[in-house]
Amino acid sequence: MGFRSILAKPFASFVVQNRQKWEKQAVETQLILMKSLVADASHTLFGKDHRFSDISDYQSFKEAIPVQDYENLKPYIEKVVAGESDILWKDKPLYFAKTSGTTSGVKYIPISKESIGFHINGARDALLSYVHETGNSQFLDKNLIFLSGSPEMIKKNGVFTGRLSGIVNHHVPGYLRSNQLPSYETNCIEDWETKLDKIIDETIDKPMSLISGIPPWVQMYFDRIQARTGKKIKDVFPDFSLFVYGGVNFEPYRAKLFESIGKKIDSIETYPASEGFIAYQDSQEAEGLLLLLNSGVFYEFIPVEDYFKENPRRLHIGEVQLGVNYAVVMNTNAGLWGYSIGDTVKFVSLNPYRIIVSGRIKHFISAFGEHVIGEEVEKAMQYAMQRHPEVELVEFTVAPQVTPPEGGLPYHEWLVEFAKAPQDLSAFAQDINQKLAELNVYYDDLMTGNILQPLKIRVLQKNAFIDYMKSQGKLGGQNKVPRLSNDRAIADKI
Repeated sequence: MGFRSILAKPFASFVVQNRQKWEKQAVETQLILMKSLVADASHTLFGKDHRFSDISDYQSFKEAIPVQDYENLKPYIEKVVAGESDILWKDKPLYFAKTSGTTSGVKYIPISKESIGFHINGARDALLSYVHETGNSQFLDKNLIFLSGSPEMIKKNGVFTGRLSGIVNHHVPGYLRSNQLPSYETNCIEDWETKLDKIIDETIDKPMSLISGIPPWVQMYFDRIQARTGKKIKDVFPDFSLFVYGGVNFEPYRAKLFESIGKKIDSIETYPASEGFIAYQDSQEAEGLLLLLNSGVFYEFIPVEDYFKENPRRLHIGEVQLGVNYAVVMNTNAGLWGYSIGDTVKFVSLNPYRIIVSGRIKHFISAFGEHVIGEEVEKAMQYAMQRHPEVELVEFTVAPQVTPPEGGLPYHEWLVEFAKAPQDLSAFAQDINQKLAELNVYYDDLMTGNILQPLKIRVLQKNAFIDYMKSQGKLGGQNKVPRLSNDRAIADKI
């Protein structure tokens, strides 16, 4: 064993012990944090505008701070981007994480000197929790790869600006940087396909033990290695033992990814966002991701059925229930207040608080009143794949077909790219449809009432999703195709 793997075990024990302290006082931890955040930002422009000095408890917090998205906060963020201090948070941000939004164009998410450490420590603690639980630390002695966006940044009015994954890349601990791949120069290549080939050049003969990235882009990496070598990934990287991923539900990709690898390996799911590192998988046995309640973010939760109401219910962590879909609202130590990130989650445990990501508040199909969400289509696809074990999935998205070109009743169209298609496509579609009807009573009612016909699958050509993402300038990195949408803007382009 090397020094990294030896030192990791006592460090992991220390981190887990500290984590367990706040886990046992989660509600108190969050409410204390709420008051601390308000006190630290009371002198800011936002704090003065929203009477932070009058906030004494959660009720007065809700009365002072509205739920808002980027558009609502944009007048304040524009002042921050212009170089002004003490607008949303004290002083100026350390970084801007640059992201693309569907309605806002480019978004600049502030990262402060108080928040950057939590972005870094979230990923670190996910690995250390795994080490503590399994005793496996040898992977730290080999090469680690993080498939991410470019670490290059520009300065915007004195503040470094770039992709979150690139910002985080600058803060990889020194004890890991010496065995991290790809090289900085390769990571800076903007064209994803050129970058991917260079990454393979740099990694193919190395003892890779940990590979991290969004599943569809890791799959593309694996496919190109297999095309070059003709071997399974386990034979190219015999030390590969841990896969770390985030950004999408892993289940639709699991079968093809493990088929490419050629063996079962451990995996860790993480839930990072530009707004904060939200959760990670703290156990190989327990369901869900541990919500990080001591990481500079005061969380609120809105039941999805209330979200679009004028005055939706807002709940703190002590008020949530199991199995309910909630929209996530964040108040952060970088100056985001009442900020709806657009994700929905369900709690699968309240001791400790563990969640699953169930979808996006704006990614749904309700063209006919069915309100089908991402979690439901992914569960339906997973069910069908279990029933048809020969199937290997590359990617899929779902859209309504309101006026079918062939006539007849409207339906949901599933645009699917298979690595291995089902032997009986009709039966596969029927299984998806049956499961979706079980999961969503409104969808079932619409079919029973002859308003919708059962879903139809459109099988796409190879590389359909890669070609689409390339056409949008979003190939690779942290980009992903929405799982479903309420119109055909994406479907028709694909």
